[in-house]
Amino acid sequence: MIQNGFSYAAFLIFFASIVIFAEGKSKGKFFKYVPALVIIYFGAMLFATVGVWAKNDATTAAYKALKDSLLPAMIFLMLLRCDLRQIVKLGPKMLIALFTATLSIMAGFIVAYGMFKGSFPEGTWKSFAALCGSWIGGTGNMVAVQGALNVADSQMGYTLLMDSINASIWIMVLLWGVSFAPKFNKWTKADTKIIDEIGAELAKSQAKVSKEVSFPDLMILLGLSLFVSATSKYIGTFMPQSMFLSGSTWTVLIATTFGVICAMTPIAKIPGAAPLSNVMLYTIVSLIASRGDFAELGQAPLFVLAGFVILAVHAIVSIILAKLLKLDLFTCAIASLANIGGVASSPILAAAYSEALVPIGVVMALMGYVMGTGCALIVGKILSIM
Repeated sequence: MIQNGFSYAAFLIFFASIVIFAEGKSKGKFFKYVPALVIIYFGAMLFATVGVWAKNDATTAAYKALKDSLLPAMIFLMLLRCDLRQIVKLGPKMLIALFTATLSIMAGFIVAYGMFKGSFPEGTWKSFAALCGSWIGGTGNMVAVQGALNVADSQMGYTLLMDSINASIWIMVLLWGVSFAPKFNKWTKADTKIIDEIGAELAKSQAKVSKEVSFPDLMILLGLSLFVSATSKYIGTFMPQSMFLSGSTWTVLIATTFGVICAMTPIAKIPGAAPLSNVMLYTIVSLIASRGDFAELGQAPLFVLAGFVILAVHAIVSIILAKLLKLDLFTCAIASLANIGGVASSPILAAAYSEALVPIGVVMALMGYVMGTGCALIVGKILSIM
């Protein structure tokens, strides 16, 4: 049994690296259906359940120090790709579709929680808020909300289970719907010419960004992100505290603000933010999973059912909006997946329609990173008073 804090953290990072390496080298379809993130989470949870490490003062201190420090740094790096000036180029209809998709997901969480709250364990509203962050932005937003609301690590198993099962099925539904686009667009009387023009313009601007990552690039991004993390934590201690706005909540919000601002500066053009933020993300997910226990996942089916209720509310609102605003299926589907699937999935769906539309999927998904944490905290506030 591991007793030392450093050995505990080293084991988790090593395990995550093996899974990610295997995914990169795999030529089969296993990782297509079971993403590395899911394997890492449940693998670390399994190790914790069988007692590979002790949950003593040393491992707890290592967990808290790493997670609390890396989280704001990761948020900052992820948001460096979210230039609000590019997002504005999407035009009013696409932005309306994106914001409506976000609002319908938020409403879905409120409806689902209201339906099943009597059967959920105490404090489930916090884990629902965390998942809402993931379904608006991404896993980074989920762990940001988890940190901001101090969600118990044992409850995060449910959120990842919903994120894996419900979201995966929804992605399959949206990909299946590509073949129905002509009929859907005819039903809504949509015009797709402007989408093709926007996609071509965004592709040109993204082609100018350097893809080669150098050692100085990584060092400046690492140093800057850690400095932002330390600064955000320091400023957070001076902000007004309440039951909902704790120091950790302020830290997340301040780091988000730094990221959004720096995304509109030359800092955003430094290559390497994506892989570096992913290193931090997978480390944080491993840490969170390491405090869980499979014995606490007895109510998983109820949570999965709640996930389908959320998606049903989201789908109904999206279809109604498409008919009212004469939106095409691509716009509705990308707005949905930009929230629920994020940067990893929305370009795939966009490419299923046309490769020229991939940049639109990327930009819309990046917008989710900006909105995810704040919107999820709003949902958490509403759920906490229900």
